[in-house]
Amino acid sequence: MSREGALLITIALALALIALGVWAWRRRVRRDNAISAPFGETPSDVRTIAAFPVLYVATTKHGEPLERLAVKGLGFRSRADVTVTDAGLAVDLTGQPRIFLPLDRITEVAQATVAIDRVVERDGLVRITWRSGPDVAVDSYFRPQDASARALTDAVRGILPTQTGTDA
Repeated sequence: MSREGALLITIALALALIALGVWAWRRRVRRDNAISAPFGETPSDVRTIAAFPVLYVATTKHGEPLERLAVKGLGFRSRADVTVTDAGLAVDLTGQPRIFLPLDRITEVAQATVAIDRVVERDGLVRITWRSGPDVAVDSYFRPQDASARALTDAVRGILPTQTGTDA
């Protein structure tokens, strides 16, 4: 086989793999179309409890840390800021509109070690479980950059009406 033939075969395989990846992602987006992030601004009369620079890791099906959801605005890893307020959480991902999770949507907060393609030291991630709809619970994972995962977990637990979070 000539070098040109080998090059053409390599290019064809690369294009086929890219096409397969695009097809799979579009299929996942259609599957997760019913799930939406709560985009919106923080209410003006809230008190800020704490702010944390984080690495947003992923949003997954509740209880399935290896099943990424393709939710608009939450599909890809990103740097972010999480602001804990007395009314809920504001999440500012780079290049995305603000996501505000009101207290009535947050069901649990815990620490975790693994999510999708991220494995960290024991309890190095923060898992926030929230409701996207009446029967749809999802988990969003964050990796604090300047504070411990415990500090973010404790700040979120402090605003929840009851002690609903448990360690994972």
